Amino acid sequence: MNLKEETKFILNKYGVRADKGLGQNFLINEEAVENIVESSNINDEDLVIEIGPGLGTLTSRLLEKAGKVIAVELDSRMIEILEDRFKLYSNFELINDDILKVDLRDIIKRNVINKIKQVKIVANLPYYITTPIIMKLLEENLDIYSITVMIQKEVADRLVAIPGNKNAGAITYSVYYYAEAKKVMDVYKDSFMPEPNVNSEVIQLKIRKNSPVQEKDKKLLFKIIKYAFMQRRKTLVNALENSGIFKNKEEIINILKKLSINEKVRGEALSLEQFSQISNSVLK
Repeated sequence: MNLKEETKFILNKYGVRADKGLGQNFLINEEAVENIVESSNINDEDLVIEIGPGLGTLTSRLLEKAGKVIAVELDSRMIEILEDRFKLYSNFELINDDILKVDLRDIIKRNVINKIKQVKIVANLPYYITTPIIMKLLEENLDIYSITVMIQKEVADRLVAIPGNKNAGAITYSVYYYAEAKKVMDVYKDSFMPEPNVNSEVIQLKIRKNSPVQEKDKKLLFKIIKYAFMQRRKTLVNALENSGIFKNKEEIINILKKLSINEKVRGEALSLEQFSQISNSVLK
């Protein structure tokens, strides 16, 4: 039985359908499943936290490799399916909750014991909530090694872009600050049931141990980046003028001159290091 047949069988057996409101698209591409697991480089010393396991297609592969898999699933209809499928696995734990409300720090603290050495996040994320989940995982400074996720291709390209690249957005700088990002593979829309309107991409984020820049105030740094991209067609000076960070436009221009940055530049052309230099100059 291939993945497509297996998925149809499970859906029919339990009388459920994909919930569009939860962004459910069940993966039926065997190659994609294997690539996600292989690229995660999971072994029996790893705790894997899987977000949104759905029918458990990816979960079954993860359980074969990991020391423990904790699956966090919001849809209560999936709970019976997952409990039935994996009730004989001693290394499986299921949490019926919203990942954005779950205390991951506590979960990790309770489970990184004995032979568990690293924590890895693996997920096929719903498109509509990708960014909040990614930012939660990064900004909470959790003790995790890597994040391997399948998300909408357009968003993925922005996450793995280099700051200053044409594909970069404000989130690019956040991801680059916290992690080393890379593309793993493209996954086309016919790899899912039901088929979404867009293609997907698997990416991996390896969490940095140290900041790539020497910022004095992280909050200020990202506030400046946020304003720079809120009106990205404007020059950086004009975009930051009403941010409340600077006294006036002249102060911004003077800071840029001291840093040898063209005052006509747009924020999207700057590196994270340059934004860091700007934020540090505000604090002098």
